Parts: sequence; structure tokens; C-alpha cells
Amino acid sequence: MRHSSSRSTEPLPVGHDPSGKKYRADWKVIRDLLPYLLEYRGRVALAIFCLVAAKFSNLGIPILLKHLIDALDVRGASPTALLVVPVGLIVGYGMLRFSSTLFAELREALFARVTQHAVRQIALKVFQHLHALSLRFHLSRQTGGVSRDIERGTRAIQSLVSYTLYSILPTLLEFCLVLGYFAWFYDIWFASITLAALVVYIVFTIVVTEWRTHYRRTMNDMDSRANQKAIDSLLNFETVKYFGNEAFEASRYDESLLRYQSAAVKSQQSLAFLNMGQQFIIAIGLVLILWRATVGVTQGTMTLGDLVLVNTLMIQLYIPLNFLGVLYREIKQSLTDLDRMFTLLTADREVADAPGAPALVVADRAIGPEVRFDNVSFHYDERRPILKDISFVIPAGTITAVVGQSGAGKSTLARLLFRFYDVQSGTLLLDGQDIRRVTQASLRQAIGIVPQDTVLFNDTIAYNIAYGDPLASTEDVHAAARAAQMENFIEHLPDGYETQVGERGLKLSGGEKQRVAIARTLLKKPAMLIFDEATSALDSRTERALQQELLGLARNRTTLIIAHRLSTIVHADQILVMEHGRIVERGTHAKLVAALGVYAQMWELQRRQADDEAAAEPAAEMA
Repeated sequence: MRHSSSRSTEPLPVGHDPSGKKYRADWKVIRDLLPYLLEYRGRVALAIFCLVAAKFSNLGIPILLKHLIDALDVRGASPTALLVVPVGLIVGYGMLRFSSTLFAELREALFARVTQHAVRQIALKVFQHLHALSLRFHLSRQTGGVSRDIERGTRAIQSLVSYTLYSILPTLLEFCLVLGYFAWFYDIWFASITLAALVVYIVFTIVVTEWRTHYRRTMNDMDSRANQKAIDSLLNFETVKYFGNEAFEASRYDESLLRYQSAAVKSQQSLAFLNMGQQFIIAIGLVLILWRATVGVTQGTMTLGDLVLVNTLMIQLYIPLNFLGVLYREIKQSLTDLDRMFTLLTADREVADAPGAPALVVADRAIGPEVRFDNVSFHYDERRPILKDISFVIPAGTITAVVGQSGAGKSTLARLLFRFYDVQSGTLLLDGQDIRRVTQASLRQAIGIVPQDTVLFNDTIAYNIAYGDPLASTEDVHAAARAAQMENFIEHLPDGYETQVGERGLKLSGGEKQRVAIARTLLKKPAMLIFDEATSALDSRTERALQQELLGLARNRTTLIIAHRLSTIVHADQILVMEHGRIVERGTHAKLVAALGVYAQMWELQRRQADDEAAAEPAAEMA
């Protein structure tokens, strides 16, 4: 029975994200961003100079227009003055207008490199940090949400720079210049009315925009959740089809869209209220200013040019203020988006290299390292231990196989060897070196794995094989494919090695994907090999052929085989039998069968199953 989820559209509290975590203060986000912008201090300084120059030019335009209007007063003026003065003012007017545009464009051109450099550096740092996080983080993450946070965060950098440097700062500078001009050249009432109107306007805008912010945050949260559900559903397209759950997935997706819709409607309604309030404040300010200017003209203390100047300056000042609410909201949203991306950088790496950690040194890469598990205990969750005081040694150049029921802890051994997690107690040594004391990069370079569940990149077969060694030649890639018994399969493909494997390799069968995984591990040429059910997805004939290749590859090389089919490990130098996180038996195949213990029971059961399958094959062929 499907349980319908609550469709409450209650907004999230301001200052909290969907997970309940508080947003950091805006100044802290800006503080984190500034070092990336200040890497080009010269360009920043030039851009600020151009910003100031553009505003002075912009202020000069209406002032020059005032003098032009006053110069057109023909009473008592000579014809020469009437000709020369207006022409000179008109030329100056045109030059000032061009200068305003020129400095504004120079500012944007200079700052473009600064912005894009910051975007690239931060995005790269987040990407590298995500790859440095532990497997625990990636198993619990929602890929759609993380990718959307990065996308919005990088876009927020450009928006933040654009809105502050190109809109807010120029407007504030122009406001200061206008106030100063009014206070110096006219009576104090002009500056007082302008200042009062602007203060009321800004306070009203900030208060209403802060009130509206939680709707926007709810919209973003629902957008991320809808994206997560859509990506998860599409990545599991086959599973959805298997269970006929298209309607269920659509309802889950629509649940987030419904909450997004509710928040979007409230956001738009509050925006209408904000715009009306802003225009009302601007209208009052303009009326009062023009009334004072009109009185001045009638009393002879101001000219007609002064009236035009005051009106032009107010309109020139209030036009960008019309967008202050939008700009403030977008800046706040950009800071929120940027904070969410910076928060990814604060995620605990859990598994990190020790300061000054050296590279792993393998005494003889031709045969591989000695591997020693010394009283190792491990759990993913404290309430459920996985490994319990495990101790064993894989001598250099030998093959050790691990068998046992599902959940016994076999695959955890491989994860610990790759240091996807650190052990809670005990030590894990390679050639006598504690793997927690060496760099992870050198450790993983020394180990190659063929996993049970192979996930491929959405690229060509050649690319996925070459991933084992991106610098390998085409000949080496083909040689690895031949060793993995892939050549005949690839030759029958229309595009050969350039065949696209699809999302997660879904265009290939399980056996074909596993052979790609084997080929790229062969290409890596590691000092140690791990086969985690490496042939579980292959048919019997291919498995037998490939087993010979794998045994040849593993011979005289340190190898750990995690196996379910016991027939694949009979030649192992040592077999460990695990149950409930402990080693209950160990020895060679012959000794374990003779011991008549757990391994012998497993061997007998699988032998009978193999006999039944063999007996069924002729009947199936006859049918």
C-alpha cells in the first residue's frame, strides 16, 4: 500500500535551509568569496576607477544640459554667443554621454576575467573536494541536489558581481554625488527630501524583501527536491518500468512541484505589493522636489535650467532604484546559493591524508605487496559491527580468496584496502606500511579492482577501457580488450571501440560491462589485484575462458579474490571463510574440503547445483 506524503506548503523559516541548518551571515559568504576576486587586484582597482569615472560623467550630463538650457535665453545675448556657446555645450554633452558608456563598458570588460576566474577556481575546488570526500558521503548524497547546488552557486558568483559592482555600488555612488550637489548648490530642502525619500525607500524595500525571502528559499528547496526525484527516477528508468510505478513517480515529482507552485504564487503576490509601495514612495519624493523647484523658479532664485536639472537628476536616480527590490532579492539569493556551495567545502572529508604523508612504497611491484590485517574491527554504524577482530596475511605474490554468505563482510575488506573508510581499531598494512600513514593517491594507484557491480561512464568503449590508464596508447587499449576476451564482441559492433555505452553502461549487458571493467584493470597494471565477484555476470563458457586469463594475471602477484562461486578459487593459495564478520575457517581448497566444515558444506551444495544445471542443458537443447 502506498502512503501519500503530506503536501503541506508551510514556508521554511527565514535563515534556515531545508535540512534545518542555519544559513551563515551574508558577510561571511562575501568574506569567503573575496580572496578569489582579489587575485587580480590591478584589474579590480581599474574597474573601480572606471565605475567612479562613469558616474561622474553621468552626473555631468544633466548639469551640462542645465547650462545649455540657460544659454538659450536670448535676452541681451549677441548672435555670436548664441552660436558658439550652445554648440560647445552640445559637443560637451555628447562627449560626456559617450564617456559614461565608455567607462561603464571598460569596467565590465576589465572585471570579466576576475569574475570568470573566481567561478572556475571555486567550481574546481568544490569538484575536487567532492572527490576527496569519503564513500559514506557519496552513498548518502542525492546527486541531483548536489549538482543543482553547484550549478546555482557558480551562477551566483556572476550574479553577485553583476548586481553589486554594476548596479548597487554605482547607484549608491550616484546618490551620494546627487546629495552633495543638491546640498552645495541649492537649499538644504532638496538634499533633505531626496535623503528622506531614499531612506524610506530602502528600508521599505529591505523589510519587504526579507519577508519575501523565505518564499524564494522554499522555491529553491522544492526545485532541488523535484530535480532529485526526476534524476533518481530517470536513472532507475528500468526499475520504474518493472514495477509499473510511472504514476507513483509522477505523484512524487508533482508533490515538490505543487509546493514550488504555492511558494511561487505567494512570491509573485508579495512582489506586486513591493513594487506598488516603491512607486508610491518615489512619487511622493518627486512631487515634493518638483514643488520646491517650481517655487524657486517663480521666486527667481532658480532658473528654468535648474528645474530641468533637478527633475533629470531625480529621474536618473530613481530609475535604478525601481530595480532595487529585485537587485536586493537577487543579491540575497545569490549569497544563499553561494553559501550552499561553500557549505559543500565544509563537508567533513572523514578520510584524509596525514600531514606530510609519504607515498606508498611497494618493495617489488612485479609480485605486489604483502597485505596484513591485524586485529581489524570496523562498522558503518555502531549498532551493527561488520568486521570483528579480523587478522590474516596475504603473502606477496600469492592469491587469497574470501568466501561466505552475503553480509559476512567480504566486500568491506576491499573498501578498507582502498581506504574508502578508516578502520575503527587494528591496523591494515601493505609491505609493513600502515595505509593511514601514506597518501591515498599512491595507495589506490597500487591496487586494481574488478568490482561486482560495474558502472561505466556515458562514453565510448575505448574511453572506458582507457580509463585504467588515460595515457595508454590505442595499441595498449586493444591489447587489454583482447586479454579480457572482448575483441570478438567489439568487432561485431558497427562502431567498434567508438560504440557509446550509454548512461552507466546500460547499453551493454552485465557480462560485457564486467569485461570492460576487467580490461581497464588490466590496463592499469597495478601491483595488487582485487576481484570482487569479477565473473559473476558472465556465462559459464566465457567465465571458464576468462578464469584462465585472470589466473594468469594473478599468478605471482598479490591478489585478493572475493568469490561466491567456489569453483573459481580452487587454485587459491589461501581461502578464508567468513561468517558474521569473523574468519571461521582458513586453508587451501583441499584442506577445507577434507575438514568437512562450513566450506565443505558450501562446496557440496554448489557442486550439486552445478550437476543439476549440467543435466538440464541437454534437455534444454533438445527442447
